Amino acid sequence: MDPVRNPYAPGAGQRPPELAGRGRELDVFDVVLERIARGRPERSLMLTGLRGVGKTVLLNTLRSQAINHLWGTGKIEARPEQSLRRPVAAALHMAVRELAPRHRAPDRIDAFLGVLKAFAQRAAPAGRGGAAPKLRDRWQPGIDVPASSGRADSGDIEIDLVELLTDAAAVATDVGTGVAIFIDEMQDLGAEDVSALCAACHELSQLGAPLIVVGAGLPHLPAVLSAAKSYSERLFRYQRIDRLDRIAADQALCAPAEREEVEYEQKALDLLYEKSGGYPYFVQAYGKATWDHAPRSPITAADVRVAAPEAEAELAVGFFGSRFERATPAEREYMRAMATLALVDGEESGRDDMDAAVPTAEIARALGRKPASLSPARDALIKKGLIYSGERGTVAFTVPHFGRYLRTQPA
Repeated sequence: MDPVRNPYAPGAGQRPPELAGRGRELDVFDVVLERIARGRPERSLMLTGLRGVGKTVLLNTLRSQAINHLWGTGKIEARPEQSLRRPVAAALHMAVRELAPRHRAPDRIDAFLGVLKAFAQRAAPAGRGGAAPKLRDRWQPGIDVPASSGRADSGDIEIDLVELLTDAAAVATDVGTGVAIFIDEMQDLGAEDVSALCAACHELSQLGAPLIVVGAGLPHLPAVLSAAKSYSERLFRYQRIDRLDRIAADQALCAPAEREEVEYEQKALDLLYEKSGGYPYFVQAYGKATWDHAPRSPITAADVRVAAPEAEAELAVGFFGSRFERATPAEREYMRAMATLALVDGEESGRDDMDAAVPTAEIARALGRKPASLSPARDALIKKGLIYSGERGTVAFTVPHFGRYLRTQPA
């Protein structure tokens, strides 16, 4: 098989050649865009799921849909301990620049940019001991108009964000379209920023303003939003992004291969689904390795068995190993206990998924420790995005098959 013609793309956020199994989400978002364009009420959208299920790819695809509907769009990636102020200003700057050529009143655009500049330039509080703000907090947007005064510049992120997004929505109303802000890794926003974002979305929904936020994050994102504002459970439309079913996984493999005049035997597809578990990133990784090792079409189960160790070695280094290396020895001990307990629970219950949630009390018991003494390790792992707590008193891995990987590593 010609490796140059290999159609598979196992990359972080890289769109696969065939976006299989996501038709429902794309159709729902089309309805959202059309309803808002007609002045109908709609909620902002939150995509949640484990790593490797294609949230970022789907987020980018939804943004393309919004652009095709002539919306103004901007995208940011949340980072721990970084204020929302700078990235959201950059995203809205991009969104309004997309709308500006269709606006009949340039003065209205300039007025908004003045508000945006004031919002972005609002100085962060001095550091400890009166230290000057860091350089990243003194960032200056590339906006030529002077900063306005008295709007979105109070220094209170909740007040300022409500005013800024309301003004951005007004610009979109002028041109008969909307604005969509896409936020990846949304669970990494600080508590104050999450609260401000919820308050702004709440205000916009009450006004019927044509601006929505589309967020993507780990499975505990709904809990993060709910902790910030109790009404967030009703404020957003939540969509769980999961692994592909068998039909969609086969489509993700076969459709791009057929375009290269290559076929799979049924047993090869059976084995690829068993190996990948239907997780989109794994489907691409095993598909790419199998293509490179297969001597000819049709691709057989023997080809998959020969290629699987290479795919697994690549996943062990790039997908699992890089995350494992970020953990301290105490955190690794905690995760190993999780992996062992998940395996035992899975075998006893007959589950296919051996990385399901386990009670924190059981982890403490397995390690011979008091639960409170393990809180620092648990909290650090949550902050690093390696585990999450979907329900009180339980934890699970954010990465599919991570428990399986850990069970192969020496203690």
